Amino acid sequence: MKTITSVLLVLVLTSVHAAPSPYAGEQTRPIKALSESDVTQLLNGHGMGLARAAELNSYPGPRHVLDLADELKLTSDQATELNRVFDAMKVAALPLGRELVARETELDRLFTGRTASPAAVLALTREIGRLQGELRAVHLNAHVATVGILQPTQVARYDELRGYTTAPEAPKP
Repeated sequence: MKTITSVLLVLVLTSVHAAPSPYAGEQTRPIKALSESDVTQLLNGHGMGLARAAELNSYPGPRHVLDLADELKLTSDQATELNRVFDAMKVAALPLGRELVARETELDRLFTGRTASPAAVLALTREIGRLQGELRAVHLNAHVATVGILQPTQVARYDELRGYTTAPEAPKP
């Protein structure tokens, strides 16, 4: 019995030790903390799920609303306002995304250059956190502005179209 237990223990320890890291392969990325897709999205002002708190609480985003303009029966005034909101969001998001990528690049260089120090890491991560917060606020506030443009029935229909709710069943006779 001791032999079987010892063999099983060795097998378990060997398999745990031999398992590759979920990060395996990422060591070749130019910016280790960001995928190529992350970088592209940041540099293009995309939302990246940053406004999920708004989206999933019936605060639609301007881009998705404009994409569903026909189904939501947007008026031309609503479409014009939503385009303004979207454009303003993008104008604010683009420099923040560029700056965020630059700071992540700088952080990565601290480590690749073997010059990381507690003070330098703290300074850069604070700046990265500030930029992430500002970028998230830009996207969330675009959702806040959007809900102010729509009628409650349009918001409810948006939620249905996006799969967040189901249409109420018709009363049964």
